[in-house]
Amino acid sequence: MLNNIEEAFRTLKTDLGLRPIFHQTTDRISGHIFISVLAYHILHSVRYQLKLSNINDSWQTIMFKLSTHYRITTSLQQKNAKPIHIRKSTRANPEQLKIYRACNIPSTILQTTITTY
Repeated sequence: MLNNIEEAFRTLKTDLGLRPIFHQTTDRISGHIFISVLAYHILHSVRYQLKLSNINDSWQTIMFKLSTHYRITTSLQQKNAKPIHIRKSTRANPEQLKIYRACNIPSTILQTTITTY
């Protein structure tokens, strides 16, 4: 358990950028600690959900597997010079779907959107 906690805080410091910051006020220090603890709880909750589904990968492996699931924006210029922006998510691969299902997250959270100005 201690190894898991140490790994979690190592992840928080590197991947989430929660490195020591030298704040000048008590409110900012308290805020930084609150965000760090909140991030740890979220991380622990996700890892617990994954473990229930027999996914025992490290947090770095989980992030690597999910890193190729993108939301892409394509911008086009119409003949009348007005832009069109199309936002679409890529399809989740089987490994990503397994992780999403373990956490009860739909694989298509955001729908395709088309914006014109």
